[in-house]
Amino acid sequence: MKQMRHLANGLVACTVALAMVATATAAESSKERTGKVVRVKGAARYSTGNNVWQPLRPGAVLKPGAVIQTAADSYVDLVLGDASARAPKPAAPGSMLDYRPVAEQDVLRVWEDSVLAIDKLATTETGADKVTDTQLDLRGGRMFFSVKKLSAASRFEIKIPNGVAGIRGTIGMVSAEGILAILSGSGVLAYLKGDGTPVTQVVPAGYEYDARTGELTPLPPHREAELDRTAQECHFNDQQPPPGPPGPIQHYSDQEDNNSQGLNQNGQGPL
Repeated sequence: MKQMRHLANGLVACTVALAMVATATAAESSKERTGKVVRVKGAARYSTGNNVWQPLRPGAVLKPGAVIQTAADSYVDLVLGDASARAPKPAAPGSMLDYRPVAEQDVLRVWEDSVLAIDKLATTETGADKVTDTQLDLRGGRMFFSVKKLSAASRFEIKIPNGVAGIRGTIGMVSAEGILAILSGSGVLAYLKGDGTPVTQVVPAGYEYDARTGELTPLPPHREAELDRTAQECHFNDQQPPPGPPGPIQHYSDQEDNNSQGLNQNGQGPL
């Protein structure tokens, strides 16, 4: 009996030790991703909570919980990637960084008069593959995305007020009003109609879907040209012309509750 008890105790101890090792290994394989601001045109600001807003500058590193807001005639470019990767150097207001995304990084552009929240950015190394979980919340306006090919278990989702867009290895744009346009790859828009009926629509390359009308149509020429131009601009290479001087301080549209007033140069209050 004593030998049996010793054996049982030994098995319990081994099980606990193996569980601890497995937990430690899982923890080591999980990595945080961040959003690194590589270009700001015009005026933009961000908040990490408590209704405190700060001007957004190239070089800023944003984590889940951050909210970005752009003014009229403005946009912000971000690169999503491993938090341990080399971060861009801070730059002067109105400038951009000489920065080229690497293969595993996704690129976003938050267009003018838009509000985007970063809900989740995570990466898990499974040994055989890399699983990423990206969840964004487009509360108002429009955004461009260039998402690298994802593993089967990965997901890249952009919430909008009445639904969510699922993106997989895709270049395109989505609006808070419910337009999903795809330049290459494919996407899925799931949303609720006005009567509460759920709708799921696959959008292939070269098409856009408008949830307001329920129509899937070929990309109009102006949309295709905009997406193609933005995709080229988002290479962030040194062949682009240098940016001009920063423009005047601008007001923000009424997109984010009571946070839509213009800011002074310190980003602390209305003009």
